[in-house]
Amino acid sequence: MSNSRQLALDYLQKESNRFLDELKTFASLPSVSTDPQKAAEVQKTAQWVAERLRQAGMHKVEIMPTGGHPVVYGEHLEAGESAPTVLIYGHYDVQPAEPLDKWDSPPFEPQVRGENLYARGATDMKGQVTATINAVEAIIKTSALPVNVKFIIEGEEEIGSPHLADFIRQHKEKLACDFALNPDTGMVAPDLPTITYALRGLAYFELRVWGPDHDLHSGVFGGSVHNPAQALAELIAGMHDAEGRVTLPGFYDSVLPLSDEERAEIARLPIDDVWFLENTGAPALYGEKGYTPAERVGGRPTLEINGLYAGFIGEGSKTVLPSYAMAKISCRLVPNQDPEAVHRQLRQYLEENAPPTIRWELTAMVGSPPSLSDRHSPWNQAYLKAAEAVWGVRPLFKREGGSVPVVSDFQHILGVESVNIGFGLPNDNMHGPNEKLHLPTWKRGMQALVHFFFNL
Repeated sequence: MSNSRQLALDYLQKESNRFLDELKTFASLPSVSTDPQKAAEVQKTAQWVAERLRQAGMHKVEIMPTGGHPVVYGEHLEAGESAPTVLIYGHYDVQPAEPLDKWDSPPFEPQVRGENLYARGATDMKGQVTATINAVEAIIKTSALPVNVKFIIEGEEEIGSPHLADFIRQHKEKLACDFALNPDTGMVAPDLPTITYALRGLAYFELRVWGPDHDLHSGVFGGSVHNPAQALAELIAGMHDAEGRVTLPGFYDSVLPLSDEERAEIARLPIDDVWFLENTGAPALYGEKGYTPAERVGGRPTLEINGLYAGFIGEGSKTVLPSYAMAKISCRLVPNQDPEAVHRQLRQYLEENAPPTIRWELTAMVGSPPSLSDRHSPWNQAYLKAAEAVWGVRPLFKREGGSVPVVSDFQHILGVESVNIGFGLPNDNMHGPNEKLHLPTWKRGMQALVHFFFNL
């Protein structure tokens, strides 16, 4: 091991108490981006991040405006033109803490219990942000950073990053890099480091169905007017066949199939049928025939009903034939699928299957493309070796079922791939009460990042 590498690792150990205290301070700031009443706290948190970057040795640190909450930027470009440039992404905003009565300690009063730090934002993603800053600081303060680094830390990820794509376009030259580091995806277990190389995209819709022009008495008119709730249920039921496949016209035409090598990698993941049953409480599993649950959630597209509304849904009874019904529908997309194409496919399905007894309206609400990174890229291989050096096992490669729009933004706007990692765990209660960060994993993550930067 090089002397510079060891010096940085020793620095992490020497400063570990300070790093934890700083994380506690960071996590005590209620940077809830969705709450207008917390706008001043969000701004205060951006200022804290900017000052922390300066302390770590970043140059040209700025709090940059967007159409909403600001982006914090900083850079360290002293490695020379021949060295790669890494764009490190993060977000400093958090989810609301409610319901407060479900927390065992106040969400913005960080508390260490056992091996975990409990606080809102501890794992999502203030712990991950500080891990990257601390690792970079450890190298700068003990030797020379072998890569060029740029930080972009936003304040709107928890509300869908509505202004980030425009920000990246406006500052494309400033953000130019060889690849991005996104430490916002996590690990499958404390002893199993994980690299997420694919993220599903999203197409989200609202479907409204109307029948009569006002609510009717179900006894007087039932049986002579098509009930919109029934019509909507029939349309939704037809969106899957008996084998769990989505029936929208052309839905699978552009889907990139899983290779045998990928299926073998996915089979290494410790998430089998039993895992899904234990973590969902479902009586049995469901899904597209011919694929394992892990393959379905990472490598196959889906269509889900996220919400339904029709008629009388209060307590008691009311014999009403409703005038309209509504459903929220989301499709998770895999590489080569396009949200706009799926919008057209859903519209075509409705045009071909909606009966003349109703009228309908489809609204596209959110769309983000999927992303796929090269598992064999030098960047992913550099982290694979780094994680293996710390944990002593070969990392798992994982396809993630969720969406991280910034990864596709980097791909489509900056033309770069991302190394998607992180040190959060499945039981960290992300977005829920008693959110936590497993501190031993966090510390190993910082060590892995030091190795990663030297491996580049």
